[in-house]
Amino acid sequence: YLLVFLVGLFETVGALLLLLGLATRLIALPLMVIMVFAAITTHWSNGWLAIAAGSGFFASDRTVGAMERLQQAKDILQSQGDYQWLTENGSLVILNNGIEFAATYFIMLLVLFFMGGGRFVSADYWLARRYFSD
Repeated sequence: YLLVFLVGLFETVGALLLLLGLATRLIALPLMVIMVFAAITTHWSNGWLAIAAGSGFFASDRTVGAMERLQQAKDILQSQGDYQWLTENGSLVILNNGIEFAATYFIMLLVLFFMGGGRFVSADYWLARRYFSD
């Protein structure tokens, strides 16, 4: 349970620090490690797709089966429930839980690690300008 607590702590504090642009490069490293570990241990067996799609390059037997079940769920909801209300803000999907989102977050964190939080909107920039300028 210690690792679960530490990962949760790093993700919560890391999100806050990234939002503020404070210690951006420093916090990006452990968050990248967490994303790689999550992608390999949790999401890898589900394939690439985060949301199941029945066709395409990354489709698998798992996602094709999910699409069949999704169509059956839609048929049931159209005949038994208020389908229009359920889908007025977006369509129904089945989450595949693949590595797509973890890889996207990793790439985002990699960019933040090399480029930092940016100018004018990050606390790192203003602190460096105030205390370390020539």
